[in-house]
Amino acid sequence: MRESYRFLGVGGQDIVSALQRISLVGVLGWVDVKQRYRRSALGPFWITVSMGVMIATIGLVFGRIFQSSLDEFLPYLTIGMVLWMFISSTLTEGCLAFINAESVIKQLPIPLFVHVMRVIWRNTIILAHNLVIVPIVFFIFGKTLSLDVLLSVAGFFLLVLNLGWVTLALALFCARYRDMPQIVASLLQVAFYLTPIIWMASMLPAGIRGFYLDFNPLYHLVEIVRAPMLSMEVDINSWLACTIMVLVGWSFSIALYNRCKCKIAYWV
Repeated sequence: MRESYRFLGVGGQDIVSALQRISLVGVLGWVDVKQRYRRSALGPFWITVSMGVMIATIGLVFGRIFQSSLDEFLPYLTIGMVLWMFISSTLTEGCLAFINAESVIKQLPIPLFVHVMRVIWRNTIILAHNLVIVPIVFFIFGKTLSLDVLLSVAGFFLLVLNLGWVTLALALFCARYRDMPQIVASLLQVAFYLTPIIWMASMLPAGIRGFYLDFNPLYHLVEIVRAPMLSMEVDINSWLACTIMVLVGWSFSIALYNRCKCKIAYWV
């Protein structure tokens, strides 16, 4: 089987081997969530509760500041916050994917990419818990989901594919350079305010709209999932940007993985 994927290099072969062990990834992700909230009455729903409180607070305060209608602003904010939590948690935890798995990497011969997939799956489970807030907000404000929501599924698939290559690249850089996790966390904080999460894209003046949106990859990743859920049209440029990022990003990450894969055990 490995001979069939030799053209991908050692890194590409490792990714294929990890995909063939998807059941192992599923088990590890569930175990991570269970251990994190062991002996907790609500478990991961504590995150859902805190997320709901934060969304309500931000929605009421910033809705007044921006003088926005709550029936438009709060659903927009809710989906944006839920998606942002998924993206930021995946990236920050992905920085430590190999570092936290040091003992496993040095003792068990499982594909290293399993640890990257484990991070993504763990945060997907938490995302599923947080999504409970969305239908509640929609019900309160009389919003309904149309068939456009199917486009959100395709958008989420592209989002996960992009998070896959970014998480892999970050895990490699952070295993080699231990200051990188702090840098990534700081950059994500800045990106949060530059991305239309707690403010609506329509609020931007036309003159600066292109700079803040067209050249912001995080905006495109959020928009292809959020807009269809709100029955809004997604700009074709967002779909193109996300597709191009998948192709270019995975080419870069696989090339980097081929170069660094054999050194990871020594770095961690």
